[in-house]
Amino acid sequence: MSTQQDPFDPGKAAKFLLRHGHTAKLGLTYRDHGKNWVDLELPWREDLVGEIDREILASGPIISLLDMASGLSIWTSHGSFVAIATLDLRVDYQRPARPRSAVIAHVECYKLTKSAAFVRGIAHDGDPDDTVATMSGVFMSIEGANRNVGQ
Repeated sequence: MSTQQDPFDPGKAAKFLLRHGHTAKLGLTYRDHGKNWVDLELPWREDLVGEIDREILASGPIISLLDMASGLSIWTSHGSFVAIATLDLRVDYQRPARPRSAVIAHVECYKLTKSAAFVRGIAHDGDPDDTVATMSGVFMSIEGANRNVGQ
């Protein structure tokens, strides 16, 4: 007898995933989602600054923000939590974030195959038309390591 599972809900999953580990240390927060996209936010904090004299967020936390938003967009698009691994994540910076500004990631999963997911997105500090960075990535599915998260 099979049981019907609810589709993956990134809002529910974020309540768990963003409270633990690296993402909790960064203070990432869930903002919104659609059928194949997720928005997360990285708050400005002094301990995340890369250039102290300019009070600008370092690039590492922004990359982590984009990576986590990628995973959530993949699971949202897939409709369930599937174990994934980052194969390729390219981030192109257009400019530094504004001093003391939070950074928002908007990432969409635009293609799913049996073993790979393709994502693209942006990071901005308030205006999506004035990006801090653009990104694209490829993730692979890991068979047999799925869990019931955010469902």
